[in-house]
Amino acid sequence: MNRGFYTILAAQFFSSLADNALLIAAIALLRDIHAPEWMTPLLKLFFFISYVVLAAFVGAFADSMPKGRVMFITNMVKIGGCAMMFVGVHPLLAYAVVGFGAAAYSPAKYGILTELLPAEKLVIANGWIEGLTVGSIILGFVVGGVLVSPQVASVLLALDIPGIDFGITSAAEAAIAVIVGIYGIAATFNLGIPDTGVRYPQQERLPLKLIADFAHCVATLWRDKLGQISLAVTTLFWGAGATLQFIILRWCEQVLSMSLSAGAIMQAVVAIGIAIGSVVAAAKISLKRSLSVLPVGVGMGLLVTALAFVDFSALPDRRFAFGTFSVTYAQALAGLMMIVVGALAGFFVVPMNALLQHRGYVLLSAGHSIAVQNFNENLSILVMLGAYAFLIWLDLRIETIIVIFGLFVAATMYAVILRHRYNQRQFDATVLIGQARPPHHG
Repeated sequence: MNRGFYTILAAQFFSSLADNALLIAAIALLRDIHAPEWMTPLLKLFFFISYVVLAAFVGAFADSMPKGRVMFITNMVKIGGCAMMFVGVHPLLAYAVVGFGAAAYSPAKYGILTELLPAEKLVIANGWIEGLTVGSIILGFVVGGVLVSPQVASVLLALDIPGIDFGITSAAEAAIAVIVGIYGIAATFNLGIPDTGVRYPQQERLPLKLIADFAHCVATLWRDKLGQISLAVTTLFWGAGATLQFIILRWCEQVLSMSLSAGAIMQAVVAIGIAIGSVVAAAKISLKRSLSVLPVGVGMGLLVTALAFVDFSALPDRRFAFGTFSVTYAQALAGLMMIVVGALAGFFVVPMNALLQHRGYVLLSAGHSIAVQNFNENLSILVMLGAYAFLIWLDLRIETIIVIFGLFVAATMYAVILRHRYNQRQFDATVLIGQARPPHHG
């Protein structure tokens, strides 16, 4: 791995850290304005809607200039979304602007890997990216939870710069101010990302032609025997993962009697598991063996379902002490189960991500293939978050929602396995792995 790859890692780490810390701050902001509970999962829906609406355009944008420049511009858009929260714009709309920046950032972030590295290094690179991204998610949730906590918020609100009034009056606003600084650090690293020298043909600018070209790219990847399997898995993973974030927060509050700050830390525990699974997958699973991890997804869904049947209230009401931090037996058991869920998720998604990127690059281009991936994955997020918000509106118990969610994941993954077996009976699709298409240099 060269120096440019590590610069990309640093930029991704700080940008992702800020994204996840901002989610917790935005939830706190919604509570400050007494928004209804069903509006909370809509934060993610508004964030990811840009990934779907702009999917036909962001791939062309990412391929139109060096990707480090694209990442810098889109990080500045995220800062603009944060600024909107300070001037009274509704958190859902402001968070949608941050999502707009993230949607344009993503094809450049992943697309540059296929330009910078050979195919045989993509699983390792994805292991690094996913592991570090998960690390940033862990720290992001913790940072967000800490920033909105009364103790830290009071310190931030007490800070005073003579002659300057930022108009910050709440814990959520103070947290967002710190998060803007983190986005600034990410933008600084973006400026250090090297130009790979890869150039693509002049990008189409007419919207209707862009949409038609994008529709062709979507159809191409779904028709491919390997592309359809890896795309189905990653689509399910990201939709389920986004929904699981809110399920965990609600579950922690209702079952484990934890605050928003503590629930954010439990989300970080899941992310620790994903990091573990990602590292193991990067070390043990080659691109050629990537499809062997599919059954792990079924196991993850069944383990999530099991959460609803554990009687945490029956556990002893004693606490484990870790220095100044302590947890109950119930919280410790829940945390252990969350680590295992995360590890299973990380283990099966990293090889699938690498396989999808490889097939997308061979069939399409770096930016366009990631845009197709983002479109499908984030359409899944919108649908699953919308379904979750509807279940909350129906006032279903969180245990019932967990069972519905877990069984859906397990059943869908099993259907993907059956589809892959059918494909293999028709044609040994694995012979396609490792095929390369030379990049365009200009």
